[in-house]
Amino acid sequence: MCGVVGLFSSEPVNQAIFDALTVLQHRGQDAAGIMTQEDDGTLTLCKGNGLVREVFKTDDMKRLTGTVGIGHVRYPTAGTDSQAEAQPMYVNSPYGISLVHNGNLINAEQVREALFKTDRRHLNTNSDSEVILNVLAHELQKVKSLSPTPEQILAVVEDVYARCEGAYAVIALITGVGLLAFRDPHGIRPLVMGEREEPNGQMGYMIASESVALGTGHYKLLGDIKAGEAVFIDLN
Repeated sequence: MCGVVGLFSSEPVNQAIFDALTVLQHRGQDAAGIMTQEDDGTLTLCKGNGLVREVFKTDDMKRLTGTVGIGHVRYPTAGTDSQAEAQPMYVNSPYGISLVHNGNLINAEQVREALFKTDRRHLNTNSDSEVILNVLAHELQKVKSLSPTPEQILAVVEDVYARCEGAYAVIALITGVGLLAFRDPHGIRPLVMGEREEPNGQMGYMIASESVALGTGHYKLLGDIKAGEAVFIDLN
C-alpha cells in the first residue's frame, strides 16, 4: 500500500502536496517524494527514505517551485527499501515523464523482460512502478507528436492496460503536456479526484489515493476515478 497525489493549480503546489502526503502517511512510511514542474518545463525532484517531515527540509521546499506536481509515500510491497526505488520515478523520453504508483503487477517479470528484449529499455530497479513507467513511455513514444492530443494520450492508457496486469493506481506528469491519472481495469487500488475554484478564477484539481487528502486544500470531491478509467488534465 502506497499513497499518491497529483496537483494542478494556478498557485505553487509544493506545500499543498506536502500537506496531502502528510495525511496519507499511514499508507507508507518507508520513503516519500515530490516532483514539481515550472511553467518553462523545468522539473525539480526531492525524494528519500523516511517520513514526509524527515525527507523535506525547508531548503527542499523552497526548491520545489511550480504549479503542477506529483507526490508519493511508499510502503515497499515489491522491490526493496532502496532509496533508488523511492518515487516519483522519471524517464526523459518522450517529453519527460514522472510517475507515482500504488499497487503491484502480477506479470511484472514478463513485462520487464519484454521491455529489455523487444523495446530496448533498461530498467534500473526491481520496482514494478518502473515497469509501468517504461511501458507508458514506450507506448507514448509511438504517438510521434510534439503535442499529443488528449485522445492520443488516453488511447495510450489502453495499451498500458493491455500489457500490465495487476492492481495499480497511477498519476503521471508528462512534462509540458499535462497530468494523467488512471486505475487498473478492476479498480483494485483507490484513486479520487477533487476540484476547487482558485483566486484567479481558474479551476484547480487534486487527484489522490484518499479523499482525506482533498480536505487539506479544500477541494470538492468529484468522486472516484472508476475502474479502467483515465483522467487527463491539459496544462493549457
